[in-house]
Amino acid sequence: MSELGSSGHGVGSESPDVTRPPTLSASSDAVLVVGISRYSQEALAEAYRRHAGAVFALARRLLVDATLAEEVVQEVFLRLWNQPDKFDPDRGSLRSFLLSQCHGRSVDLLRSETSRRSREERDARRTAESGYDLEHEVVDLLLADQVQGALAGLSEMERTAISLAYFGGHTYREVAELLDQPEGTVKSRIRSGLKRLRSELVTAGVGGWTGE
Repeated sequence: MSELGSSGHGVGSESPDVTRPPTLSASSDAVLVVGISRYSQEALAEAYRRHAGAVFALARRLLVDATLAEEVVQEVFLRLWNQPDKFDPDRGSLRSFLLSQCHGRSVDLLRSETSRRSREERDARRTAESGYDLEHEVVDLLLADQVQGALAGLSEMERTAISLAYFGGHTYREVAELLDQPEGTVKSRIRSGLKRLRSELVTAGVGGWTGE
């Protein structure tokens, strides 16, 4: 419960007007929530003792990762502390309410992680697909005089962007961050540079380039 004192409306501070009722452990969940609304840390601790295990079990089942599950548990009980009025005993038990909060937060985390992985996979596929032919034909010939000459004929920004993307293995987004330039600008420079590089290599007859 120590982390629960890091935020909210004063979980970590003593409330001089609230004392622990001698029958707190026998109190109903609804009574505990009333105590929480009056800033009773003891009421929150009792609610945590009763229901944290079930909340953690659900979060762990959904997220698999124990650390993430623990974070969800902390968030759920912090939300109960900060917004106890969200619980309506007429609509269900406190445990059901907390499990519902846990499920919603866990699903949000799963969607966020899935979205992040999908973006990374799409970026990786686009980079690989767009640069496959050039990478395999140019990297193999990187030390050739003709290739060095063709690269030297590009503008500095085109040469730098292409080197980072295809010889350095960076994604367009990473190149943009390294150069402190908009991603669209970087893509445009790479495309124009590749077009000029291809033309130079075809003209020089290097590596079987056909210009197609």
